[in-house]
Amino acid sequence: MTKVRLSIVSTCTTASLELAEPLTATAATARTWLLLEQPGPWGTNALTHSHLDPALATALSAALEGTETRLALIRRPGRHPDPQAPRRVYVAHTEPGRSWVRTTTLTDPAELLDLDLAALGEGEHRGLWQPHDGPLVCVCTNGKRDRCCALLGRPLAAELTASGIETWEITHIGGHRFSPTLLVLPYGYAYGRTDAPAVKEVTEALREGRLVTDRCRGRSAWDRPGQAAELAVRELTGEDGVDALRVTGPRRRPGCRCVGGRGHPHRRAPLAGEHRGRR
Repeated sequence: MTKVRLSIVSTCTTASLELAEPLTATAATARTWLLLEQPGPWGTNALTHSHLDPALATALSAALEGTETRLALIRRPGRHPDPQAPRRVYVAHTEPGRSWVRTTTLTDPAELLDLDLAALGEGEHRGLWQPHDGPLVCVCTNGKRDRCCALLGRPLAAELTASGIETWEITHIGGHRFSPTLLVLPYGYAYGRTDAPAVKEVTEALREGRLVTDRCRGRSAWDRPGQAAELAVRELTGEDGVDALRVTGPRRRPGCRCVGGRGHPHRRAPLAGEHRGRR
């Protein structure tokens, strides 16, 4: 296994480690993820700086506006030749108790414009495509966005693939200073500063319906205050059921979130200022 010294990889990664910056409440926010296979090079803004038709990328971005669905590009770990049709596509919804992944292959990615993106954002797949079983691991490797994502993310993605864990490389999911960072679908939990043994523990636990909170950045279904509140309640109660807790946000008290679920009374979690939308 190739090892890379953090001290020579990225000043932001190294600085984040030296400052012991918390991982909590740093996950990207999206209730639904739409993943499109796009091999080949990715630029800083991968949707428009790749071999994907930029007009299609712009149209998809516009169609997704306001749907709480986030589009990302994926590719298989390893060498990245230009795409050969058909391309793999996934859509995943991340809310507790109704998380799912559906998948298909498309010859023409413009077919994504025909989807009911608003319904997908609400968690309604309506029998679309085929169900996908098991955790789907997506490791950020967008080196043009930040080089540490490539230098730390790509070796991790390759190692996970070699170990038999279904893994894709993915474009920027936020938090490159926490590299290597990844997203696990359908649950939408993001992890940072991780390695292959830790990811194996995460995926094995998820198959059993349990959540590993070590190195967890939060669940993408929630906003940043909600991510902080959920993880705080898990730490307080020891609850590890992946779908055991839901987060609600009382509008009259923007500095708190309520967290509860089966067997748990709702707990009001006051939030520190750093998680009140200032990131």
